[in-house]
Amino acid sequence: MSTAGRSSIDSLLKYDIIKNIYFEQSISCADLSDLVGKSIPLVTKAISELIETGHIVENGYAASTGGRRPLVYSLKANEIFIVSVAMDQLYTRVTIFDGMNNQVLPTYTVELRLLDNKNALNELIDIINESIVQAGIDRFKVIGVGIGMPGFVNSKLGINYSYLQTPDHDSLRDYLEKALRLSVYLDNDSSLIALAESKFGLAKGRKDVMVINIGWGIGLGMIMNGELFRGHNGYAGEFSHIPISDNDETLCECGKRGCLETEATLRVVANKAIQLIHAGKITNLPLKNSAEEMYEVVLVAANKGDQMAIELFSDMGYKIGKGISILIHIINPELILLSGRGAAAGKILMAPIQQALNKYCIPRLAEYTDVKVSKLGQDAYSIGVAALVMENFGTPVFHTEKQPV
Repeated sequence: MSTAGRSSIDSLLKYDIIKNIYFEQSISCADLSDLVGKSIPLVTKAISELIETGHIVENGYAASTGGRRPLVYSLKANEIFIVSVAMDQLYTRVTIFDGMNNQVLPTYTVELRLLDNKNALNELIDIINESIVQAGIDRFKVIGVGIGMPGFVNSKLGINYSYLQTPDHDSLRDYLEKALRLSVYLDNDSSLIALAESKFGLAKGRKDVMVINIGWGIGLGMIMNGELFRGHNGYAGEFSHIPISDNDETLCECGKRGCLETEATLRVVANKAIQLIHAGKITNLPLKNSAEEMYEVVLVAANKGDQMAIELFSDMGYKIGKGISILIHIINPELILLSGRGAAAGKILMAPIQQALNKYCIPRLAEYTDVKVSKLGQDAYSIGVAALVMENFGTPVFHTEKQPV
């Protein structure tokens, strides 16, 4: 093998090591060898070089299992950074993580409406640039900007067919890379939440998991045979738009009627609360102008026992449960995981979801499917966006003047 070829292999191995350390947080050389499929001597050599270049550090010894405790390694916290941009139809959350998955800047949330907003793309660019400046980090240590968003996202082409159209209808990813001068990676919000759960959450190590992204829409991230499943064109998981409702009066954003999204989302909960308060419904809920504020008020009230707030979440949970029963019949998953923003209401939703499963599911199928609430909660989205960047780290191009490995 030529020297150039050997150098290329070593470089790819180092990228692979960094990625695996990131996802495991702390790991031994032997375990890294198993994960990357390379010999221990070769992995040991690569680790030594990465320590010399300041990318990873020794992090003490692993817990005792009866024998000699091995050294474990972690990424150096301030050597690489990831900009995570988690978007929904109404709000954008920007978080900057270091190599240890620590936030280096408090999450910045800004209202940014995607539908019918011609300025949304330029606003997004300004938000990202401002966040990097506020964090005070070296821009050349940013290994990428990950952007999660709702809609029909083709992650390979870097196009969102639903939102953020570029002036010349070119690739959104390419347009953002030119504007930001950084690598950019795009994917659907629900797929990224599932990615977070598979790497850091309750889905880790599970084979077949359906991750329900409860937010302003109702998305679905699908983990099948231990891998993220996106379907033929990358559009699998449009749970929001299954025709489950008998309400033909409300038109969904997709242009159809009867979609689950028109009946069972956080936005529906907030809007119904506003309507009921205006109608004189007896409640202690204060009236808020925005859906964001109203949802937070309803959530707090439900946890304190407000009857109207509980009824709103119960209605949403029952309808989500009806949709989940369809998933169980078709996929037969081992786990249904309630995640995303709405996971904060997970305990309130569990009872009506189970009620719907009891009514609509064949008992033999439902019996072997667990339904749980994510432990990552609202942070799952931002964590998943960062994981997208790390999964692509080193391929195909690293956009900085200094190659990290």
